[in-house]
Parts: sequence; structure tokens; C-alpha cells
Amino acid sequence: MREDPLFTNVSLPSNSRQEAWEKLGFKFGDKGTHTSRTIMSSELEMLFNSCPLGSTRLDIAKIVVEDNCLGKQTGSMRKSTFQRLSELYGLNPKIPLFRLFRYFWDADQKSHPLLALFTSLARDPILRATSPVILGMKPGEELARQQMTDCLKDSLGDRLNDNILDKVARNVSSSWTQAGHLNGRVRKKRTAVQPTPASTAYALLLGHLLGLRGQSLFQSLFARLLDRNSDELIFLAMDAKRLGLMDIKHLGGITNISFDGILTEEEKRLAYGTD
Repeated sequence: MREDPLFTNVSLPSNSRQEAWEKLGFKFGDKGTHTSRTIMSSELEMLFNSCPLGSTRLDIAKIVVEDNCLGKQTGSMRKSTFQRLSELYGLNPKIPLFRLFRYFWDADQKSHPLLALFTSLARDPILRATSPVILGMKPGEELARQQMTDCLKDSLGDRLNDNILDKVARNVSSSWTQAGHLNGRVRKKRTAVQPTPASTAYALLLGHLLGLRGQSLFQSLFARLLDRNSDELIFLAMDAKRLGLMDIKHLGGITNISFDGILTEEEKRLAYGTD
């Protein structure tokens, strides 16, 4: 698998740093949920509408598998859906990334598509591998299926046969459409997303968890997928500060960003790489 786009603006981790990132909830490797599913936005909305903040993993499993809040026809489909949603989002408040994702999810409904995308990108290397295709497109440009399959082949090598590769290309294209970066059913075109203060804060937080600080936070994979320049993102971050979602100080070209108000002590330790 080629270099992970997550590392475009992040130093390659030592073993201890990657272990810290995995404890936070990030995933690495050459496997991902998009071999079989998309980011499942509609299922996620239904789940969180039925699942109060603070629910444990067992609570969530019961809601999906036993109570069938997602309306699946068979028990095996319920279990499979719970497994796939768990792969993408964690579904466990003991996983920092899921805890923070759910915190931001409840803060702003308009941010849901981007929040779901960013969490999936953090946890699915296959979806993440296709982000250069999206970042390289201009608004209004039509996506060629070959662009996506070539990108996947470059990333995954010969691990998948052509039929599965075509399915993965459809799945990732659907996920980018659900997030708002693409539009259209058959002929998909690039669209510029509309970031909110909450989605901006979450994108910056993910970069912060990976060790980025200051101005470099606006160049992370997640921040670049907000489709705004640094000045516009700083303006949105200021709004996020007023909402209590982050802290930012921008003066004389120097930017200081902190999330100490929402991170636990353990999350701070992992984010700062301290023992």
C-alpha cells in the first residue's frame, strides 16, 4: 500500500506514537470497511436518534441487534450492520475518537455529514486512500470511475480482484457523495462542501490528536477536505470558540489552538505523546 495520505502533513510515527494514535481510535493498514459498505450515513442518523449520549457499547449493541432500531430484516443483518458501524465509528465511549465524535455530533446537526466522513477517514485506510482523488478535483469537475479504481489499485495492489475493486470504487464514491464532496447518482461531479464551526473544530481536533500544532493544523488531511483556505477556517474556528468547542488565539500571524476544555487527561497525554 502506498504512503497513507494521513501522513502528508504529519511526520511518520514511531512505534510508540502509532500505538498512541491507535489508542485514540485511528486505524492503519490495508483493510477497511469499504470493501463491503459505505459510511452508512442514514443508519448512523437512525442509531444516534435511538441511542442517548453516554450509552455503552453493550447498550448500543442491544439497540441495534435486539431492538432492531435500524429496521433490518434478519438477525444476521443486524449483527453485520453493528459490526460495520463499529469498524467505522468505534461505537464505544471508551474509544476517545468515538467519544469526541459523539460530542460534536450532538453539538450541531448540520455538521453530521462531515463529522461522519472525518471519523470514517480516521478509521478506514481504504476510504482514506481515495482522498487525493477528491482533493485533486475542482468544483464542477466530473469524476471518472477510472480515477477511483486506479487510485485504489495503486493503494491496494493486486489484493482485490476486478469485481471487488469495482464494488469498492462504488462504495467510496457513495461515501464521498454522502459527505457532500460529490453530487449525482451516475455521473458524479465535485462540489465544494459547506463547513460549519463544529465540523471545522472537529477537523482541527483530529489534526491536534495526531500531533499537529498551530498553523499546520490547517494543512491536515481533514482540514483540507473542508474546502476553505486558512483565513476562512480561522474565521470558522473563532465561531467554534464562541460555541465552546475549542480555544483559539490568532495574533500577528501566530495561531495557538487548544482543546484542553474537552479532552480528558488521558487523551491529552496521548495527543501530546507524553508518558
